[in-house]
Amino acid sequence: MQSVTMVDYDPEWPTRFRELRDRIAAALGGLAITIEHVGSTSVPNMCAKPIIDLDVVVRSEDVPAAISAVEALGYRHEGNLGVAGREAFRWVGDFPEHHLYVCPEGSPALERHLLIRDYLRKHPDVAREYAVLKKQLAQKYRGNRTKYQAAKSEFVDAMLEKARAEFGR
Repeated sequence: MQSVTMVDYDPEWPTRFRELRDRIAAALGGLAITIEHVGSTSVPNMCAKPIIDLDVVVRSEDVPAAISAVEALGYRHEGNLGVAGREAFRWVGDFPEHHLYVCPEGSPALERHLLIRDYLRKHPDVAREYAVLKKQLAQKYRGNRTKYQAAKSEFVDAMLEKARAEFGR
């Protein structure tokens, strides 16, 4: 089981994202429509596991070429890890730990990441509430990331419902 380590917001996270984004964008050339910073590290003042999450958005027909380009950078392709609409990669080099996903434009996995990020950015009160919950659950499930994820799912699902209603997506 992977452990859960929660840390306070690090103002260096946006810089780390940009460094990773620029490196990946250069390798993908015109394949990437955009590269999004998602997950808790993308929300100002939010505590998080200190791992940058990136979604590389490509056209559906470009997914195979994007997978090859990302693998050529030294990433190991892990399939969708049970989440349709994204391809996951593990970095095996010296860069800081991060999660990289290739997502076809408009995929449900991409939409979920963007809705959560945008909702938390727009609602700092909800972000604070979510941060308290995350810290409590990280303490309780320190040694079990699967249980940590499951325990916060009710809050996340309710937040997604509100975000969909607010943003009309």
